Amino acid sequence: MVILKTAREIALMREAGRISQRALQLAGKAVEPGVSTLELDTIIRSYIGKEGATPSFLGYCGFPASACISVNNVVIHGIPSAKQILKEGDIVSIDVGAKLNGYHGDNAWTFPCGRISREAQELLDATKESLFEGIKNALAGNRIGDIGHAVQKYVEARSYSVVRDFVGHGVGAKLHEDPSVPNYGTPGRGVRLLPGMVIAIEPMVNMGTHKVRVLDDDWTTVTADGKLSAHFEHTIAVTSNGPVILTRPE
Repeated sequence: MVILKTAREIALMREAGRISQRALQLAGKAVEPGVSTLELDTIIRSYIGKEGATPSFLGYCGFPASACISVNNVVIHGIPSAKQILKEGDIVSIDVGAKLNGYHGDNAWTFPCGRISREAQELLDATKESLFEGIKNALAGNRIGDIGHAVQKYVEARSYSVVRDFVGHGVGAKLHEDPSVPNYGTPGRGVRLLPGMVIAIEPMVNMGTHKVRVLDDDWTTVTADGKLSAHFEHTIAVTSNGPVILTRPE
């Protein structure tokens, strides 16, 4: 069931989004060779706690950390570790959620570690732009398929693929709510977008095949062919005046 939010609830979610966005940016600034993914998670957990919020992911379905930190061919749900040390040329996807006053904000970004290859930078650029193509189509009266089609069309025109096993979602008092928001679709199909809907649009884009596999820890999800993957995400509110990004950087 899709839960429409009031203006008051959207304002509360903007505050949660501000915290999750700031935590994401602080961790992103710390991405450099020699830093462990656990150090990034510690930065995130510390900032969210300082703001009086709680990390949305910590303990969620048993997840053991405050953020998902996924490096190179890890698509999503990478578990931070003191043993995973970042290297020059890595790409690092950080997915952060924060809960404040009963509501969540959820966002992700993929950061370069030092100097990265041209091919990796092009993947990051295309994935980020596909996110904004999706957001532009999050208009009241449109349908979920319009968002997914916009992302898919942009990505596939550049010879990349969109992950199909994992999708975006509604956000609110629960981290994951209806509706599902795939990064592929048919225009004019799916749930109709209404003012008050809050959704996370989050393209996960692979350099090679769209197929993925989950490792034995039941979390870490990697590309099936070992090629790079990037992930960008914003929480947005659908309004009568167009989409509003609740996790926009300050």
